Amino acid sequence: MTMGSSSSQRLADLARLRRVRDRIDREYAQPLDVEELARGVHLSAGHLSRQFRAAYGESPYAYLMTRRIERAMALLRRGELSVTEVCFAVGSSSLGTFSTRFTELVGMPPSSYRREAAQAPDGVPPCVEKQVTRPIRNQEAPVLRHD
Repeated sequence: MTMGSSSSQRLADLARLRRVRDRIDREYAQPLDVEELARGVHLSAGHLSRQFRAAYGESPYAYLMTRRIERAMALLRRGELSVTEVCFAVGSSSLGTFSTRFTELVGMPPSSYRREAAQAPDGVPPCVEKQVTRPIRNQEAPVLRHD
């Protein structure tokens, strides 16, 4: 294999991974799983997971859950929906799994987050709020692997 063909293969692989990431960003509320995402770019689930983790630092499942939690945070801040309604609105099918993952990434349960958000002062621009409240994996929380 020549150097040119390996670099063009690397670019093709990165383009596939970007398509997967973009699909997760767009369809986070849909029932997505790694097998379905892999089929969409003609890879095996294991190969996609390894490549995605190498490129983005987390598995496709972890990335999907982070997108869902980001959206859940925004919905909880608005205060119009219950925690259960938010769970299902962002595509989670289990309130327990949603609450556990939310707590891992945000550092508090969704009900506490909703309560605190309701007491926060208004007037923070949404673009600033989104950046400041972006979920970052809670380093003390155990990392659950769902690859």
